[in-house]
Order: sequence, then C-alpha cells, then structure tokens
Amino acid sequence: MVGALVGASLLGSSLAQAAGLNGAGATFPYPIYSKWFYEYNKSNGVQINYQSIGSGGGIQQLTNGTVDFGASDAPMTDDQIAKVAGGVLHFPTVAGAVAVAYNVQGVSKLKLTPKVLVDIFEGKVTKWNDPEIAEINSSETLPDLNITVAHRSDGSGTTNIFTNYLTKVSTKWATDAGFGTSVKWPVGVGGKGNEGVAGLLSQIPGTIGYVELAYAIKNNLTYASIKNKSGEYVAPSVESTTAAAAGALRRMPDDFRMMITNAGGEKAYPICGFTWLLVPKTIKDPVVGKSLTDFLSWYLTTGESMAADLYYAPLPESLIEKVKAQIADVKF
Repeated sequence: MVGALVGASLLGSSLAQAAGLNGAGATFPYPIYSKWFYEYNKSNGVQINYQSIGSGGGIQQLTNGTVDFGASDAPMTDDQIAKVAGGVLHFPTVAGAVAVAYNVQGVSKLKLTPKVLVDIFEGKVTKWNDPEIAEINSSETLPDLNITVAHRSDGSGTTNIFTNYLTKVSTKWATDAGFGTSVKWPVGVGGKGNEGVAGLLSQIPGTIGYVELAYAIKNNLTYASIKNKSGEYVAPSVESTTAAAAGALRRMPDDFRMMITNAGGEKAYPICGFTWLLVPKTIKDPVVGKSLTDFLSWYLTTGESMAADLYYAPLPESLIEKVKAQIADVKF
C-alpha cells in the first residue's frame, strides 16, 4: 500500500511538471501557431517546438511517432488514420484563406473567374493580356507579359485547399489533376512551403501562385478577387473567410473533417479551409498527455482571440464548445 501511495505521489508530481512538446506540419497556420506557442510558453512555461514542414510532412512524422502532434490543412484519410496506433483526433484551430497572389506591375485590382483561374493553372492562358483576363479587367492595363505559375513542391494542405476548389469548379481539372496535398501540375515552378511560393512571387515578374493570406500580406504581395458561387468578386479577408466558414457549421461532422471551398453566400471568399492539430487518441506518456491537453484547452479559450490580428478567422463559439468536448477523448 505504501509503495502504491508513493507511486501515485510520484506520478502526481510528474504531471504537475508540464512537458515540452514537439509538433510538425502545415505552413498555412504557421504565423498563428508561432504566436500561440510563444504566448503559451510565456504564460505557462511550456516550450512547444514546431517544424513548419508542410501538411504531408506533419502527417508522416505523426505516423512515424517522431512528434507529439501533427498539423495539417488537409484532414487525414481513414487509411492514414489507420496507420497511427490508437487513432487520431482532429482539432480544428482556425479557418484561413488561400490568396491567389500575382506579381504584375501596375495591376492592383485583378479579378478572376473560376474558369480563367483554371485555364491559367492548366497552362491554356499564358499571357497577362490574354482576352480572357482582359474581358473581366477592363479597368486595368494588362501587359504583354508571360505568365509563370508558382505552386507548392512539397506535400501541402494549402495545395489541398486550392486544388479542392479547382476540382469543384472544373470537371476537367477534377479528371486531369484532381486534388490532394500533392498533384501532378500541368505547368509551373515549385516552391517549398508557403514561404517558398511567396519568395517566387516576389522574385519573378509575371508570376501567379497561391499562398495563405497572412503570407501574402507579410510579403506585400498583391492578390486577386475571385468570383464566388453567388457571382460576386470577393477578396480574401478575415470577414470573407468567416462568411465561408459560417455556412459549413450546419454540415460539420462529429470528427470535424470537412472542406469549405466554394461555399455559398454573397460575402464568402471561395478558397478557404480549416486547419487542424492532429492529436493521437492514445498518448503513452502521461506527462506529455497532460501537457498537450492543457494546451488544447488554452488555444480554444485564450488563443482564438489572437487569430483575427494575423488574418485568420477564429472558430465560432458554437464550434469551440464542441471541440472542447473532444479533449476528453484523448487518453493518457
């Protein structure tokens, strides 16, 4: 009995000392995650090391058991989840917009229809003054400049969101390239991470590519307004991302795995998505389990208030309460 009491006492003591955490994955939410991990360390003394390596890398490291949690802008498939001992829980953190950014001097308010966007990324429209682009941008002076398409070279949740949208608006794209964290691009040059694509956009005149909105703003990139499902040209913003996410709540599954691209609503930006923390359902180390679940509770209460300042849409309160309840499903 004494031994049991001593063991329980030692366990309680170890749980009181929160463990540092290691995570890896999506670059899409890296600006907000960096803020969260810094603020959490400052207030709670817990160091969270995060490798911004792309959603595909995060899923792989979680599967290999080399990190305490993963992060992805693409929900894991049933097959991927089955490879993780004990299973995986998806914790949505924020919603974000994928901006279609471009580098064309003198063109500040570009508008693109879904058809033109697909034609550009398929390599059918190759000049900025192409009649397809000019017709919907009569107020802009479009140069006789070659278009260079920039896309992600690594496994990417941002790619998953962007190509999921292209698949919804083009049956040809759906057949030829489809969607996923990696696809066979018809044309273009690749950059690693949102950082890499933003770098290509900054360096090469005539480039068009897709990056998370915070990266576009941070790098002073110009981005287009996209014609949405309701026929309105809408630019990416916190407000237009919130509008896209709002309609999704009625269809939100219990495991929180869903895409919100091409959402209805006049104010909805069409290329948006949730991003998730990927947490093992069963955590062997109770100190890590306690530390990780404490952080999950913190981001859902304190962290969400920081999202809008970094151009992400915070989770609606009704969804936060449902996600909080899922913390109890993490066993350690």
